Amino acid sequence: MRVHVVSDVHGNSRDLKRAGEGADALICLGDLVLFLDYADHSRGIFPDLFGVENADRIVELRTARRFEEAREFGNRLWDGVDRNAAVESAVRRQYAELFAAFPTPTYATFGNVDIPRLWPEYAGSGITVLDGERVEIGGRVFGFVGGGLRTPMRTPYEIDDEVYAAKIAALGEVDVLCTHIPPDVPELCYDTVARRFERGSAALLDAIREVRPKYAVFGHVHQPLARRMRIGATECVNVGHFASTGTPWTLEW
Repeated sequence: MRVHVVSDVHGNSRDLKRAGEGADALICLGDLVLFLDYADHSRGIFPDLFGVENADRIVELRTARRFEEAREFGNRLWDGVDRNAAVESAVRRQYAELFAAFPTPTYATFGNVDIPRLWPEYAGSGITVLDGERVEIGGRVFGFVGGGLRTPMRTPYEIDDEVYAAKIAALGEVDVLCTHIPPDVPELCYDTVARRFERGSAALLDAIREVRPKYAVFGHVHQPLARRMRIGATECVNVGHFASTGTPWTLEW
């Protein structure tokens, strides 16, 4: 059995079309939407609306962790614009292209920048969306929890720690634990390019120690200090920033 796993697609539909080649199934761990590319500030919803110069500025503020200034700067740009309508329209265009690129079968969960309520409109019969749920693939049990935890960034699908922990607990025993965010381990949460810690989940870390799945796979941190780490019996793997690598991680058994 061969399964390909991707995360943080961020608009890369070209490589997504090929991500399932040679595999029995594709798993996607979210962040399909490209709002702003921190490596190329000309790409994404934000620069399309407000230009590259303003994108440069907001990235500068966020990288310096001046989140309140970044929020005020962004609010001034959005003044007079129907923000919800503009973002939803742009996201819908991206989702139409990205969901059409998914192979059959695909098993997917949400990232923190995704908009879950829109997914049912685009996920066809070959795409199974899971969040706080399990599925059997090739005789192994895979558990999925999507989204991220609350941060100053206020991305669309951030949930309270208690809600996230309840979803992790609802999975029970699994062979492969699939999440968008990593467990709360410094080496797995630190982004070496953004120069900041992203939020990992303590509940996920506890589950790894207690349930002892064979693998825990995740994304979210684009350039982690450590891409792999063993926690007890579990191999923890950041499956990569698919938007830049275009290469899925392979799981075989």
